Amino acid sequence: MSATPFDQRDGWIWYDGQLVPWKDAKVHVLTHALHYGSSVFEGERAYGGEIFKSIQHAERLKKSAQILDFEIPFSVAEIDAAKRLVLEKNGQKDAYLRPVAWRGSEMMGVSAQHNKIHLAIASWEWPSYFDPAQKMKGIRIDMAEYRRPDPATAPSTAKAAGLYMICTISKHRAERRGYADALMLDWQGRVAECTGANVFFVKDGALHTPIADCFLDGITRQTVIELAKRRGIEVVERRIMPEEMAGFSECFITGSAAEVTPVAEIATYTFTPGALTKTLLEDYEAEVQPKAKAA
Repeated sequence: MSATPFDQRDGWIWYDGQLVPWKDAKVHVLTHALHYGSSVFEGERAYGGEIFKSIQHAERLKKSAQILDFEIPFSVAEIDAAKRLVLEKNGQKDAYLRPVAWRGSEMMGVSAQHNKIHLAIASWEWPSYFDPAQKMKGIRIDMAEYRRPDPATAPSTAKAAGLYMICTISKHRAERRGYADALMLDWQGRVAECTGANVFFVKDGALHTPIADCFLDGITRQTVIELAKRRGIEVVERRIMPEEMAGFSECFITGSAAEVTPVAEIATYTFTPGALTKTLLEDYEAEVQPKAKAA
């Protein structure tokens, strides 16, 4: 990845309906979202010029905004078209896309009933989220200090920027300790997710994953569950206590950025990336590639 700061790169960003030069895509320091977390976003990947599940991501972006009590002034179709336009304008085929919507700077205070809602979409080249050389060996994951909040205390079904504050803290702490990421428990001490990815375990040929009711039910998570079921692999969505990790043979995490990444270690628990993980990793890689259109 380029070492150039993100605000100094070249290219184009779609901003409130117009393509603007990358370096001109700015917000004011008194933007409501900067102070109060009134922002939602998506993370998406394009493969061979096609954005994987673009419509689903656009729909989730709109829904996330509604959960945060604002309406994005663009339709799902318009958001989808804007993503394709910025990808084309930046001349990219394999890229990461970041749509982000936020409350503007008309009012400053907790209440922001009349603030303008903005939408911007950027795209850039972004290789594997984790070191490719380490990926197939399985990454090492620490245990996070913070837990996912009770869904009665936070809008956990929204991909809201503010919910990632504890993720950044936890990932930084893990990286300082030599790990690639951190596993977060939920508010009741059960296995939840990593800082930006969902988690799966393998036991006796079946796939086990936490119920996504206090964290994001990722689009990649949904895709992997579908791929597993296509192969007749049993998928068990259930509550998982941390000590149960001792009984799982394989582990991997999923996300638009992480894709499917094998895990070798979570704190004191160890796993061996095996046949089931490899199969689903390969199935996912095949699934995201653009499908040939029928003549």
